[in-house]
Amino acid sequence: MSFVQPVILRDRGLRLEPLALSHEAGLAAAAADGQLWNIRVTSVPEPEHTRAYIETALQMRADGNRLAFAVIDEATGRVLGCTSYHDILPAVRRVEIGYTWYAQSVQRSHVNTTCKLLLLSHAFDQLGCHVVGWRTDNFNHASQRAIERLGAKKDGVIRGHALRRDGTIRDTVMYSMRAGEWPEARAHLLYLLQRFPVTG
Repeated sequence: MSFVQPVILRDRGLRLEPLALSHEAGLAAAAADGQLWNIRVTSVPEPEHTRAYIETALQMRADGNRLAFAVIDEATGRVLGCTSYHDILPAVRRVEIGYTWYAQSVQRSHVNTTCKLLLLSHAFDQLGCHVVGWRTDNFNHASQRAIERLGAKKDGVIRGHALRRDGTIRDTVMYSMRAGEWPEARAHLLYLLQRFPVTG
């Protein structure tokens, strides 16, 4: 993970800070907002598994594969969810954005768009990434629509790619955005955020 280092990102009242064990209670509360672990196409931890979820993320960070962030409301300090850079490939300057989920009460707000703006800006403008990717379950249609709204291009589907939490095998839909596509995507994200008042 030589070119992806822990960093704190801020915009519009949100703070993305490297996920730590100190976020355990807040992350569990965010997952409980909507009982998100019951959605079969996500990887949201059950409350009793939150610590293990964080420990796994920290081990992946140590291995150079993932940098997980807690998403924080700066005004209240509340943990709103989690998102990550993962599948980090320094040789080709590529990262993926994923492991993303938010408390139900902040879904369909400015939170996801702001987080994506922060992560994409850092990846392309600071890290010099050539490509940013996403992957999602073939049945997670909401996630696919959200990724497509960012301006990402669908690369294809990997059949029989991974196990879901219920033991079934999923197909994985792959998306990406190249550096040359970022200026237009950034303009679009800023346009989408005009719907929401700036709070910080």
